[in-house]
Amino acid sequence: MNIDNRLKSRIKPIAQAVSAGIVLISSATLAETALEEVVVTGQLRAAGQFDTPTSVSVLDASAIETRGATNLEQLLNLAPNVNFSSGASRGRFVQIRGIGERSQFIDPVNSSVGLIVDGIDFTGLGLAASTLDMQQVEILRGPQGTVYGANALAGLVTMTSHAPTTENYAKVSAEAARYGSHTLSAVTSGPLSEQLSYRFALQNQQSDGYVHNRYLNRKDTNNIDETVARGKLRYQASDDLQLDFTLLYLDADNGYDAFSFDNSRNTLSDQPGWDRQQTLAGAVSSTWSGSPLFTVKSVLSAASSDTEYGYDEDWTYEGFHPWEYSSTDNYQRERNNLSADVRLASTDQSRLFGDSTDWVAGVYLRTEEEGLERNASFTSQFDTDNAALYGQLNTALGARVELITGLRLEQRRADYSDNLQVANRNDESLWGGNITLQFSATDNTMLYGTLSRGYKAGGVNGRIISASASNPAIGEDTYLFDTESMLNYELGIKGDWLENRLQAQLAAFYQDRNDVQAKQSIFNPDDFSFDDYLTNAAGGYSSGIEAELQFQASEALQLFATFGWLNAEFDDFVTAAHVDARDDSNGEALPPVNLDGRDLAHAPNYQFFAGAEYALSSNLTARVELEGKDDFYFSNSHNEKSTAYELVNAKLTYREDRWHVSLWGRNLTDEVVYTRGFYFSNQFGNNPANGYAPEAYYQLGEPRTAGISGSYTF
Repeated sequence: MNIDNRLKSRIKPIAQAVSAGIVLISSATLAETALEEVVVTGQLRAAGQFDTPTSVSVLDASAIETRGATNLEQLLNLAPNVNFSSGASRGRFVQIRGIGERSQFIDPVNSSVGLIVDGIDFTGLGLAASTLDMQQVEILRGPQGTVYGANALAGLVTMTSHAPTTENYAKVSAEAARYGSHTLSAVTSGPLSEQLSYRFALQNQQSDGYVHNRYLNRKDTNNIDETVARGKLRYQASDDLQLDFTLLYLDADNGYDAFSFDNSRNTLSDQPGWDRQQTLAGAVSSTWSGSPLFTVKSVLSAASSDTEYGYDEDWTYEGFHPWEYSSTDNYQRERNNLSADVRLASTDQSRLFGDSTDWVAGVYLRTEEEGLERNASFTSQFDTDNAALYGQLNTALGARVELITGLRLEQRRADYSDNLQVANRNDESLWGGNITLQFSATDNTMLYGTLSRGYKAGGVNGRIISASASNPAIGEDTYLFDTESMLNYELGIKGDWLENRLQAQLAAFYQDRNDVQAKQSIFNPDDFSFDDYLTNAAGGYSSGIEAELQFQASEALQLFATFGWLNAEFDDFVTAAHVDARDDSNGEALPPVNLDGRDLAHAPNYQFFAGAEYALSSNLTARVELEGKDDFYFSNSHNEKSTAYELVNAKLTYREDRWHVSLWGRNLTDEVVYTRGFYFSNQFGNNPANGYAPEAYYQLGEPRTAGISGSYTF
């Protein structure tokens, strides 16, 4: 088959480079006029990026290093139609094509975007997404109903770190930047015996942050303090069996002090908050090819995470309020999960239907326990169990046409209970899948069309059941919310041309959502608080375009760009929340507002990233980037929006055989970027200094910053 032969010819040299710990697309080798293609591993069968019939961004080690990224949040703007929200020390919540959570407080969250790091499930735990010694990051857009299931309605992020090497390797790196930022990391790898090799990486990152607490006279209340360690072992037990062991440790002790009454970087909090996470996780994966009929791949992973998220609720010091009001909020969560995935894949000898069809079949099990304690007064327990069977057929309909069909059947049970005597069990049978037609128009050009179905489990609004008696705006119909499902229609073209100097991919999609889970917030006049809960909108839809381009214009010049256009809206959704109270002057509750046709929160209509890298000499490289994003709504409960922005970044790098040093700057024009926003109405003002007038408040993104970084390879 032409498709298989092309894939094998691409993967072999790439796999050799990966096993040796070599960067796949290195900015240091601009003299090479051809661009290499990376391998996508986040699907049921590994394939080259331009042989994978779905919209996917692959960010390799070179892209991560060039970006200076230490966490996933610093890479997300490189991918089209991908956004994130803060409300914490980092952007922990991801939205793909306008779909995804933006925060978590009391109630348990069923995620829309999955996060897998070295086979370990960290969905909903964004602080664990460290890029330390990362080989590549894959961002798959659209529902992954066959591959991953209930927590990947919008898409999936997979992160894979470098594997152990069979030759000795060591590298140390350091960085210093504005705002007291400094990072130190080290990697070592090599053989322990003929069959056993190892890799170990360690990193510590510290930064004061870019907030000045004027009340405490401190500049480190919004700081970053993170230590990450990752160890790997690879045991080649025989020619047919490979075992890989991974162990990850994370200790994040970050501050959280981001909001001020004047929307500046100067806060007045007397009790600034924190955003902490301690994680110990591990995975064992195996590949067995001892049978002539199939190979077996399995992953067993476990993760234990303790998180603590707290903030100064009044944003100021005691004495600022006329009645000496002072309040903080604190959430401690303990989350433990265990997952197992066993997958059988056909060989050439076990193809079906007249030797035309490759197959994959697998079973997936996952259990998770999440316990919450809020302010030492409220506790809850949320336990989930998932079991799934899945399979995929790849059928050759001709020399250049392939039909891909996948199906996943999942059983999910969720148990919720809290100390307010609320208890609920939710058992669901869920299904997802895909039908894809893939056409290799030439050896270098692939077109595809796909219909896929994703799903997101329903749940319970735990605390609302008890609190609703005091809030007349909340009825019994908000106690539970239903499963959400989505049909995704996508057309795409991918390829490389001009002797592999030009690589491009373009996708157009339409997504039809049913029973959209939407977060709402209702003011409670009895205790002057907000009650958050999830409800189901009748529907919603998203349509858009995603494009990525790399062009090796000459031996010295490389150009690159990504672009996303998105229209994501509600369909027939009337909210009970007070969406806009600006015109309310009598303090009475506003009537429900019709959100039919309004854009979803955190769904900008356009995003782009473009730049150029030029080799000034054989050792010196200059790079300039421009990234931008349209304005977007912060919430489905109010109409406040961010502002559109464009950021300019630059980097100058000098390289020798074993070392390099870079001078870099981000947001050089010092644009104001909003990463989270809230609106306080007449019913619930926030600032006594202006008579509690209705106002919007914003968390600000990174200002202009600059630094120096370097590394040495032994």
